[in-house]
Parts: sequence; C-alpha cells; structure tokens
Amino acid sequence: MTEPNLSDLDALVAVASSRSFRGAAKLRGVSASSLSDAIRRLEERVGVRLLNRTTRSVTPTEAGMRLLERLTPALGEITGALDALNSFRDSPTGTLKLNVPGIVAQRVLSPIVNAFLTAYPGITLEVSTNDTFIDVLAAGFDAGIRYDESIELDMIAVPIGPRRQRFICVAAPAYIEKHGTPRHPKDLLEHACIRHRFASGAVASWEFERDGELVKVNPTGPLIASTMELEYGAAIAGLGIICTFEEFLQEGLASGALLPVMPEWWQSFSGPFLYYPSRNHMPTPLRAFVDFIKSGRDQRT
Repeated sequence: MTEPNLSDLDALVAVASSRSFRGAAKLRGVSASSLSDAIRRLEERVGVRLLNRTTRSVTPTEAGMRLLERLTPALGEITGALDALNSFRDSPTGTLKLNVPGIVAQRVLSPIVNAFLTAYPGITLEVSTNDTFIDVLAAGFDAGIRYDESIELDMIAVPIGPRRQRFICVAAPAYIEKHGTPRHPKDLLEHACIRHRFASGAVASWEFERDGELVKVNPTGPLIASTMELEYGAAIAGLGIICTFEEFLQEGLASGALLPVMPEWWQSFSGPFLYYPSRNHMPTPLRAFVDFIKSGRDQRT
C-alpha cells in the first residue's frame, strides 16, 4: 500500500464533516470533482471503502469512522506543529480561513481586511460567505463572523465592525409619488415590496419597533431575489419598497434616488462578532487577527 498524501486525508475530513461533496467543496472553495478524485485516490491506496455515497448524502463507513477518529486530531497536531514555527519569524505567516455572512463580506470587512493584511503581509486570508450558522471547525474554518443571536454559548465572541446596525425601509420618489407613503408597518401589506431570499431558502419577515412595540409583517411584491444588486436596482427603478441593512442603501439615500419610509419604526441591533472555539492552541494567524481586532485597529465605527 502506497502512503496517502495529507491533502487527500484532509479532503476525507472535509467531506465527512459536511456529509456532502458539494457542501464541502463550497466551504473549501474547490470543485466537488477534485474532492471526489481525492477520496477515490485515498480509497485505492488504503484498499477499503471509506465513504458510503448516495444521491442524498455521504456517510463514513465503519472503516472510515475508525480512520476519522484518529485522523482528525492527528491533522490538528500537524497544523499546530507547523504553526509553532511562527514563533521564529519576525512576522507571522500562514492562512486564516473565515466564514462570514454576505452583508459582512460586502459592507463590513473591506477596511478591516485591508488594514490587517497591510500589518501582516505574511498571512493569507481566505473568506467564504454563508448566511447560515455552521460548525466552523468541522467545515475547515478557523473562525466565523455572525450576529449574536446565532452564536453558540461555548464559542468565544469578539466584537468586530460597527457596534450598532439598522434595518431600514426606503423607496424611490417615483414609487412614493404614485402609491403614497405607509405610516404603519401593517400598511406595507397594501404596498409592493421587494424581498430577499436567503441561501437556506427562507424569506424572512420584516420586523419593526417603536416605543417598545414590535411588529412583524410578511409583505408581497413583484420581486424576491437572492442578490442585493438586483433588489437595489428594482427599488431604484420604483418597483417597490425595500427593507434591508442600512449599509446597502446608503448611496441611494445620499443621492436622493431613495427616500426614507417610516424611519420612526426602523429597528437597530447589535453589530457582528468574530467567533471561534475555545482551545488550548490558537493558530497564529487567528491569534494575530483577534489581537488586531481587540486593539481597535479594525477601524470600528
């Protein structure tokens, strides 16, 4: 039996954790076929089947489970051993893998990433977007960024980016001139609204708050999309009212292409957090990033 290489063993851990070639490929930023080839090579080298594959899921065989039980901590030890070499360098090196929501990737991370990579030129940062909460370690990431309602209690959470954000409602002047302005959130049920569908398939209700009163509505309208660019363009064109993160709408508000709708009902919430599991050895690139965030050099607003 020829010795399997580490990348093929790492592929096994990734696929087994995600229970899907496609899911593991999306999280790792590689093709599903490359992971499939890696598992095939590994099974040929060890001479036993390691994964049961069906059209719906991928699960480890008994042999696969035995290997994974010993392989997962062993790969962690190898990573830690290589990372320990950073103590001999003037500036840390290595790869930091983050999993973040789309809003954070598009509107929050840019100045933080630019300043961090300037301060630590030896570190490579890999950022993947995902709007659902995931087990960052099982998916092969060092840390994630989420909002506090999505963070499990056994995680360490560090504030990152703006400490307060808002969901706001806006519409184009042409829409308001033609259809009028709603005065109460329930009035939105009589208006055309532009909504967002998350990667999970869910279309979230819109929430509003004023003087302690919380109102949730599920409006209808001409467009449900999964890309903010398409939704924003439809709002600018006067097709309906949009309610989303303020950061997505600032340009339109500043130019007058969009006007505020029910600003007294806009709901604010806590900003995002960097989260990671508590463990004895923190990878050096992650430690550098956490220290950078805590120092305030992330240009927090």
